Amino acid sequence: QVRLVESGGGLVQAGGSLRLSCAASGRTSGRTSSVNAMGWFRQAPGTEREFVAAINWSDASTLYSDSVKGRFTISRDVAKNTVYLQMSSLKPEDTAVYHCAASTQLLSRVINYDYWGQGTQVTVSS
Repeated sequence: QVRLVESGGGLVQAGGSLRLSCAASGRTSGRTSSVNAMGWFRQAPGTEREFVAAINWSDASTLYSDSVKGRFTISRDVAKNTVYLQMSSLKPEDTAVYHCAASTQLLSRVINYDYWGQGTQVTVSS
């Protein structure tokens, strides 16, 4: 079992920055690990959950959605079992609940992720 806890959300003006954190615990490393990649997804009211970014736990290779490429940066700290999402040049359309998720592969589909955090609200005002 893997537990994910997000933090760092809040209210920010358009053009501002925020950094989200996701702390992972449980079977995140070793022979019995269920996690090889971590991802961030977001969901605005009335919309489907959408992919934002993902990172491979071992080699730090990354994937980004086109909507955030160049503005968001995903990173990880293996020693702390934590993944970060640095968000810059934020836009009102970035407003959503941001969820951290864990997968066995570096992929971008919701269905490929087995473990999810509760989410943290990000609100960008215009």
